[in-house]
Amino acid sequence: MEFSYHNPTAIEFGAGSIKTISDSINKDHKVLVVYGGGSIKKNGVYDQVIKALENHTFLEFSGVEPNPTVETMNKAVKIVKEENIDFILAVGGGSVIDGCKYLAAASLYDGDAWDFLDGTAEVQRALPLGVVLTLAATGSESNHLTVVSKKETDEKRMYFSNHSYPQFAVMDPSVMATLSDRQLGNGLVDAFVHTSEQYITYPTSALVNDGYAETLFRGLVKLADTWEDRRTQPWLENLMHIANQALNFQIGAGVPQDWSTHLIGHELTAYYNLDHARSLAVVQPYLLEVMGEEKEAKIAQLGKNVFGIENDNAGVIKAIEEVYNKVGVPTKLSEYEIDDKVISNVSNALTNNGYTAIGENGTVTLDKVSTILTMSMK
Repeated sequence: MEFSYHNPTAIEFGAGSIKTISDSINKDHKVLVVYGGGSIKKNGVYDQVIKALENHTFLEFSGVEPNPTVETMNKAVKIVKEENIDFILAVGGGSVIDGCKYLAAASLYDGDAWDFLDGTAEVQRALPLGVVLTLAATGSESNHLTVVSKKETDEKRMYFSNHSYPQFAVMDPSVMATLSDRQLGNGLVDAFVHTSEQYITYPTSALVNDGYAETLFRGLVKLADTWEDRRTQPWLENLMHIANQALNFQIGAGVPQDWSTHLIGHELTAYYNLDHARSLAVVQPYLLEVMGEEKEAKIAQLGKNVFGIENDNAGVIKAIEEVYNKVGVPTKLSEYEIDDKVISNVSNALTNNGYTAIGENGTVTLDKVSTILTMSMK
């Protein structure tokens, strides 16, 4: 157990917390408010944000996609530079936040900011960023990970930077009451897989990490079992809290991690525009089956401590699938309109980016990726 952990994001959690942004942003800052397709104007979030900023100077930028592209965010970069913006306020879910992390760094970079995604350059500085979270899923509101896509080349990439942590994250669970079932289900699945990637590897002596991860798993299972309560305040509060804790990287500190489900899923999103969580749900069960021997001990531990299943790892994987199905998220790639090039598309993209031997042991090879996708297509 050797790790360094630092998380500078201030969290304001609870109903009515949006008003706190008034005091969290210096009134001397010129703010760019960034959001997606306009749903915040229907659920009251926009009005609350504008009210909180009434004593600030601000502009707006809308239209950030569910999978944010550099093509869209570069339009915002132009505004930031022309208008001398010095604070970014992201109002939305993980996609808006990730787009704004890219925006904050790209606005202070002289070159093509895709350099951050392809590894050509590292972020050296970024504009300050704040978040008003409207959808619980990615944990992006308080971590240093950025994921964006390039539409021109069907690429979806990510980078880490300590300059990408938001200064603050306002988390009001009540604003999620108007989300669609699809969005809520996606959020739950996303949090489950995030926890899995930092847990379902091989046994360690990290009691805190395992215990906390299992607590998050049990919470998500309970939320899936009480899906009929998904519009209630306690249900929404717990989903927002769990999703945040699932990917602030605390449970992954000092333990092995396996992000192969994400790396494969990212390519499915890039090529076929699958929702992020749904790309994960059609990969993970089959990856766990294919890699079951290496992951045997942790799958068994998950089964015993979360699902109450012993000596039946196949049953544990089935139980995970049932969690996803209970919230309306399919676990078969065949449920979507996918062409017969899916295996070659994903494999070629992984190869081009150097991901030919992924997973905690570097044993998820391209032939195994092919097997995983074939199983999901049946």
